[in-house]
Amino acid sequence: MKTIVHVLRHGEVYNPEKVLYGRLPGYRLSELGVQMAKAAAEAMAGRDITHLVASPLERAQQTAAPFAEELGLPIAVDDRLIESANFFEGKRVGVGDGALRDPRNWWVLRDPVTPSWGEAYSAIAARMFAALMAAREAAEGHEAVCVSHQLPIWTLRRHVEKKRLWHDPRRRECSLASFTSFHFEDTKIVGIAYSEPAAHLVAMSASARQAKGA
Repeated sequence: MKTIVHVLRHGEVYNPEKVLYGRLPGYRLSELGVQMAKAAAEAMAGRDITHLVASPLERAQQTAAPFAEELGLPIAVDDRLIESANFFEGKRVGVGDGALRDPRNWWVLRDPVTPSWGEAYSAIAARMFAALMAAREAAEGHEAVCVSHQLPIWTLRRHVEKKRLWHDPRRRECSLASFTSFHFEDTKIVGIAYSEPAAHLVAMSASARQAKGA
């Protein structure tokens, strides 16, 4: 039996302070981010989607909203889809901000493999894979949409592809409002596809031209 689970990254977030917002409350989609969510939903028009689930964070819930409206589905919440925990939440850690050169942060940055500054990649992979399989079961024989965040999605993909989990963040293939789609035959993953239905809007996004966000 064929099932597809589309894991969607949320749209652009309104973040004028340019902090790493992580799991902090109150970070919602920008106006452009709302358009990205709508573009993603429009790209799925006519698909056999029977299950819709999202991270509990505001930006994920907002990204799921156009799907709920279009499909007439409730938005289920799965805490396993949440953004990864990070020591630098609420801080500016972009290029040129000096956070990575500050000696006070060196102990936190000591281990890039686990990593030492946040939730272990292995823990992210385990919870995201469990959420993926739960969505597959809920939509068995049909399709599901799961709204999550960049690092968890990319970690899940590397886990499924049996690649090492630590990586260069600049090389992630997980743009704003992009789909990483897992194709199943029964319970076995037989393929992974990637698409960017909001690419024309991402090109307009100042945040997408900077260091990758959450």
